[in-house]
Amino acid sequence: MDLFERYVGKVIDERYKITRIIGSGGMAVVFEAYDLVNNRPVALKLLKDDIAKDQRAVKRFINESKAISMLSHPNIVKIYAVSVKENLKYLVMELVPGITLKNYINKKGALPYREALLYTRQILKALEHAHSKGIVHRDIKPHNIMLLKNGLIKVTDFGIAKLPDAETLSSPDTAIGTVYYISPEQAEGKEIDRRSDIYSLGIVMYEMMTGVLPFRSNNLADIALKQINASPRPPREFTPSIPVGAEQIILTAMEKRPERRFQSAKQMLDCVSKLLEDPNTVFNQRKISDHDKTERGAYAESDAMKKKKKKRSGDSGNGSMLPVIIGIAAAVLVIAVIAIFFIIKNVFSDDPDIRHEIVVENYVSQMFTDELRDKLENEGYSVEIEEIYSDEYPVNTIVDQNPKEGQKRIVIDGQQRVSLKLKISSGKQSYTMPDLTSQNIRNAELKLKNFSVNVEIVYEASETVEENFVISTEPAPGDSITADQTVYLHVSTGPTVKMTTVPNFMGKTLNEATAMIKEYSLLLGEVKYDPSDTEKDKIIKQSLKVGEKVPASTKVDLVISTGPKESETEQATTVPLENYAGKNYGEVISSLDKLGIKYRSEYADNANIPQGHVIRTEPAAGTSVKIGDEIVLIVSNGPSAPETDAPVTRPPEPPATEPPATEPPATEPPATEPPATAAP
Repeated sequence: MDLFERYVGKVIDERYKITRIIGSGGMAVVFEAYDLVNNRPVALKLLKDDIAKDQRAVKRFINESKAISMLSHPNIVKIYAVSVKENLKYLVMELVPGITLKNYINKKGALPYREALLYTRQILKALEHAHSKGIVHRDIKPHNIMLLKNGLIKVTDFGIAKLPDAETLSSPDTAIGTVYYISPEQAEGKEIDRRSDIYSLGIVMYEMMTGVLPFRSNNLADIALKQINASPRPPREFTPSIPVGAEQIILTAMEKRPERRFQSAKQMLDCVSKLLEDPNTVFNQRKISDHDKTERGAYAESDAMKKKKKKRSGDSGNGSMLPVIIGIAAAVLVIAVIAIFFIIKNVFSDDPDIRHEIVVENYVSQMFTDELRDKLENEGYSVEIEEIYSDEYPVNTIVDQNPKEGQKRIVIDGQQRVSLKLKISSGKQSYTMPDLTSQNIRNAELKLKNFSVNVEIVYEASETVEENFVISTEPAPGDSITADQTVYLHVSTGPTVKMTTVPNFMGKTLNEATAMIKEYSLLLGEVKYDPSDTEKDKIIKQSLKVGEKVPASTKVDLVISTGPKESETEQATTVPLENYAGKNYGEVISSLDKLGIKYRSEYADNANIPQGHVIRTEPAAGTSVKIGDEIVLIVSNGPSAPETDAPVTRPPEPPATEPPATEPPATEPPATEPPATAAP
C-alpha cells in the first residue's frame, strides 16, 4: 500500500484529486477522490503498473467498464468515466460509503433470515437488470456486494462479466470466478449463462443465513470438485430458525444441473418476495422418484402441461379447417353477447352487487416494495407516495397512511378506486459534508454542531498543516452525513513528533528508572508506594506498556514496592494503646507490665484529675504500639498548690531495672492506692 501513497494529494488528469486509499486487490488499487469538475466524491480504480502491461488484464479492465456502462440500476454501482491511456488506466465510479457484505457477515455471523432475504431481493433485482442486457456477472460473491448504512445493496466488480457478442475472457479449460462461489459449469470450464449467477447467489444466501460456506477445504481443487459433485448440508441443520421456504429457495438455486435451478432472476425474485410477505410459505416442490431420470427441480414443467402442449402442437392433421373456423366464430359471438350484457347491466342497473366495500388495513411500519404496491392496486387502491425524513423508521418503511386502519370505503367495481396516501421514510435527513480542511478545530466543531453529528478528534502530526487545524475529515467533503453520525476530524499536532519506545522498568530501583527515563526521552510522572512480595524499593508497576511507541516527553507513572505486608507474627506484637485517662496510676502500670510495654512517668498539676491518677499517655490512646516500646504516663499532682516550703509527696518512680541485691528496695506504694500526699 505504501507504493500507492504517492498518489494521495495529487490531481489526476487535472480533475480527480486523490484523498485516500480505500483498498487494493490483485489487479488494481481503489482510491477515494474528489471530482473537481462535478464537485462530488468518487471512487477511482487505478490499474497497477505491472498489471497494466498485461494485455489480458487490460482487456478485463476494459470489459468491466463496458459492462457497467451498459447498466443503470440503483443496485449496481455507477461508472462515470474511463481512461485507458498508455501510462494511466483507471475507472471513475460511484463512491459507495459502506462495507462489503463479506465483512458484514464476518462481523455479525449468521444474519436474521428476513434481513438476508431483503439483501437477496436487491441482488436479484440487480441481476435481473444485468441479465436483461445480456450480461452475466460470473463472480457473484459477498466480497463484490457493498452494503450501505441505510440497507441499500450495490453489486460491484463486473471485471470478468460475460458481455453479449463479446470475446470471452476465459479459455475452455479455465474456471472463472472465486472457487468458493462458482457454479459447477464454471468449475468444469463449460459454457455458462445467467443461471450460473443464480447458483453463486444461492451460496451467498447460504452463507448469510448460516454464517458458514456450504463447501469448505484448505485445498481449492477440493472445493471445485465439491461444487461439481457434492450436495450441501441443508441450511436448517445449522440454523433451525430458517423458514422451510428459504431453505427450498437456497437448495433450488444451488442445483448442480442448470435446468433444475431457477431459470431466471425474476423467477427466484418472485419466490423471495412471497416469502417476505409470508414466512410460512412452503413451495410446491415436486418429489423426485427413484425411476425419474429427468431430475426436475421445483420449477420444471409438470407432465400435464407438457402433454397439453404436445396435444396442441400435434393435432394438426390433414382434415378440413372449416370446423375450426366455425368454432372460433361461434366463440367470438358468444363472448360479444356476454360483454354487451354486462356493459348494459353496469350502466343501467343499480344492482348493489357491483358495489364493493373495502376496509382499510394497517400498513404503518411495513416496508414499501413494488410487490406491496401491486398488491394494493389489485385490491382496489390508488396509491400515492410522499417521502419524508424520519429518525425512527428505516428507509422505505411506511410512516403514516390516510385513510387510517379500520376506515371503510364503498367503490363500484371496475370504476372506482380508494385513494391511499402513504408517507414513506427516506431515512434520517441527510446533509452534505462541508469542506473543513485547513480550518481551526474550534470553527470546524461549531459548523458540525449545526448537523447534530457526533464529532471525534483524531490528532496526527503534519509537516504542512498548522497545529490545531484540520488535515482531513471522515466522511470526506461532499459526502452525505446524517444526525447522530460520527464524523472524524483529523487535526494537526504540528510537525512530526519524535517517538520513543517504552523500556521495561520492572524490578529496577527509582534511581535506575530515572536514568532510563532520561535515556529514552520520557518524563517521570507520579510515584506511588505499595506493599508487595517484591523486594523493597523495586518497581512493581509502570503506566506505559513495555515496547509501546509513544511521543517523546510522555510521562510514565511508577509504583514501588515497600516490601511484604506485616506477617501475622509481627501483627501480634503490635497492640492498640488503651485509654488510661483518669485511671489509678498503680492499676495502669500493672496493666502495662502485663503487656510488656515500657513506660516512664511525668507529673503535672490538674484540677480535674485526682492526684495519683493518669491524665493522658504519649502517644495518645488508640495508637498501635509494639511490645517493648516505651510510652510516657502523664500523672496528676492534683490542683496546683500555693507556694510553700512544704514538700509535695509524689508517687515514687518504679525502678527501671531490678535493684541491686545488697541494697534494700525502695519503699513501694500500696498495690491499689498511691501513698497519701501530705498537706502543706
